[in-house]
Amino acid sequence: MLKAIVVGCPGAGKSTFARKLRDASNLPLYYLDMLWHKPDQTNCSREEFDKGLKEIIKKEKWIIDGNYQRTLEIRLKEMFTVRGK
Repeated sequence: MLKAIVVGCPGAGKSTFARKLRDASNLPLYYLDMLWHKPDQTNCSREEFDKGLKEIIKKEKWIIDGNYQRTLEIRLKEMFTVRGK
């Protein structure tokens, strides 16, 4: 397993599960909330978010934690894409 997404209802334990999966698999973990929310408590633009997400999903290995329904299809597609070397 090289790619995984963690989705679920708010408060369901997504982040806890994602951290446990990271610890067990040694895959890098990315939180979509950290991509969406800026340090000054505002949100980035949709374009900035999409650009950051595209940078993450291009990587060979990852766990992505977060719902963000409009990006689910692209994450699922990338999760099942096998890239040649």
